[in-house]
Amino acid sequence: MTPVRDSRNDSILLRSEGPTIAMTRSEISLRNLTNLPNVLTCLRMAIIPLIVFLLVAPATPTSINAAFCLFVLGSITDLLDGILARRHNMVTSLGKLLDPLADKLLTSAVLIMLISLGKVQAWLVFLIIGRDITITGLRSIAATQGLILNASRIGKNKMVSQTVALIFLLVCIPEVQHVLDSLGLFFLWVSLFLGYWSAIDYFIHFYRELKRREQHPD
Repeated sequence: MTPVRDSRNDSILLRSEGPTIAMTRSEISLRNLTNLPNVLTCLRMAIIPLIVFLLVAPATPTSINAAFCLFVLGSITDLLDGILARRHNMVTSLGKLLDPLADKLLTSAVLIMLISLGKVQAWLVFLIIGRDITITGLRSIAATQGLILNASRIGKNKMVSQTVALIFLLVCIPEVQHVLDSLGLFFLWVSLFLGYWSAIDYFIHFYRELKRREQHPD
């Protein structure tokens, strides 16, 4: 994918084997913000404070399960916004940036709150969030260069395993809690492995695109 600046309308064209994507300064518009997939993404971000509130110590089984329900709702919106955007041709560059950001905020908030509940160790959360912050920074740098780093298959699998892990860790059923927590930690370790694997893949992709841009500046 080769980025080319169009001086006629101050846009950046991303040329690849598929269609050309144009990013203009009007990309962040009211129309793009209010299309259904982006509204679902914003809804996912809006429920984060509620989840945090419900998990603040001393959390009760009722409040933990309420947070679990909200997290599942947020995960469903994550699935729906992608399906709607692709099926109804509502994919926007803004959505490509907001969607992974919403995912990071939601999962990071839950992971941090699980530390106080004694379900996850702080150093493990640091490794997971540190990776996510690094990739978010890389996406931001890429965006300033006119590049959109789409989620890779490994990254998507990492997100799925992390979501499954948090579902197991959040749900509160005292009779089988040990089994649920063990399953949650297992999937969390899987997501950590996939997360760092995908991070290496993102950096390699970014480096290759920059190198290609230097070799073909036009």
